[in-house]
Parts: sequence; structure tokens; C-alpha cells
Amino acid sequence: MEKTQAKPDSAAGNVDYKVTPSKEPLLPHLRLPAPTSATITHINWSSSLFFSYFKELVGREVTVELKNDLAIRGTLHSVDQYLNIKLENTRVVDQDKYPHMLSVRNCFIRGSVVRYVQLPPEGVDVELLHDATRREARGG
Repeated sequence: MEKTQAKPDSAAGNVDYKVTPSKEPLLPHLRLPAPTSATITHINWSSSLFFSYFKELVGREVTVELKNDLAIRGTLHSVDQYLNIKLENTRVVDQDKYPHMLSVRNCFIRGSVVRYVQLPPEGVDVELLHDATRREARGG
């Protein structure tokens, strides 16, 4: 790729760049076949599965237990693909042990510090879990 510099804009002091594609290959000594299709080699199924499930629980009350034994209950506001969690209207489960957390009303929890997420009973489809367990026990 070739870069050509245009005249600076004297009023604003900005410089515009124009990028033009080169006809020559970037690495001529490597002769690789042109790709004919894309191959997906790795998908983090467990992360995307939980992400999809937690997105459906937005607006419901959950309890998040952290790796440092702090348990926070609140309304699930959002979750991202890294399983970071935002809670609203939070309260600490063990207020005597964590009095400094009493004033926290909203929080962001990094996904890597989460030990467990306790789900509301109505958020779990028991029949679906039983069917999945039976399929897994049969081997597929």
C-alpha cells in the first residue's frame, strides 16, 4: 500500500492522507493459495451459552457470589460477552460482614471474579434441564 500525503489544511492545521492499494503483493516470497472458504477452528460454547442465557435474565433479581466470598443480590441490568455483570438496586447478603458495602446501590462485576450466579427459581426451566441431562447420560 502506498501512502501519499496531501497538502495540509492551513486553516485547521490538519493533514489529509490518501491510501491507495498497491498492485504488488505485500509478501511476494510467500505463495499462499487464495482462501476459498472460512473455517471456524474454535468457539467458546460455554461462554456464549451462558451469555445468551444471562441476556434473557435481564431485569430479574439474581445473587452473584464472588471469589472473595462476597455475595451481592440485585437486579441484573446487563451482561456482556465476557460475562461482566452490571447490577442495580444491590444489597449485600451478609451485611454484618461487609458493612462498607451498604451504601453501594449499583455495581459492575468483572466476569473473572464471579464464582456463582444464583438464578431465580422461575428463571430455570426444569423440564429442559431434565431432557438435557437424559441426552447427556445416553451419550448424545
